[in-house]
Amino acid sequence: MPEPLVIVFDVNETLSDMTPLGEAFAQAGAPRELAKLWFATLLRDGFALTASGDKESFAAIGTDALRTLLGGEGISGDLDTVVERVMAAMQNLSLHPDVPGGIRALSAAGHRLVTLTNGAAANTHRLLVAGGIRDNFELLLSVEDAPAWKPAKAAYEYAGASAGTDPAGMLLVAVHPWDIHGAARAGLRTAWINRAGARYPSYFGSPDITVSALTELQSALA
Repeated sequence: MPEPLVIVFDVNETLSDMTPLGEAFAQAGAPRELAKLWFATLLRDGFALTASGDKESFAAIGTDALRTLLGGEGISGDLDTVVERVMAAMQNLSLHPDVPGGIRALSAAGHRLVTLTNGAAANTHRLLVAGGIRDNFELLLSVEDAPAWKPAKAAYEYAGASAGTDPAGMLLVAVHPWDIHGAARAGLRTAWINRAGARYPSYFGSPDITVSALTELQSALA
């Protein structure tokens, strides 16, 4: 791989720890496990809009999906308040423990770091500032400013154009195999963070690098 790389990070679940969302659902009287279903539903519908040539914001899809799922659980009380509470929790997540050290090591090695999220860049900014690593990133990008959501090719092309580089000089880092596959199809190198020891789906293109924590990535690149 060429040095230095423009390393493009996914944000939701890759940098942010979304485990606390389960508590927000529990406080609303819903099963903790509904948090995972909600996020999967949100992504599914965002991908469906992308596939059909349309686009909507992460927040708009997330809010509507929440109303549907929570309504199906028979949540009593003010549904608007519950939805606002869950969305607020999504906007105030923390970094995974391995992220700060991994980011600082990559930055110290001379790599250019950027983020590319299907969510809002403002949420990424809050996350990185709270984690003390905002200054390590050159750009905080969102598909809200791109032609389409990831994993559409246009999203990764937007990141390359924003960073002033071509796909061959870029590395996408994510925990989501669908993101790895999309980036590879767009010509990027890829690194999969497999914190849970999961099996990589056979129907997606394999990552160039697999690590169990972000702190391992710089050594893998070197």
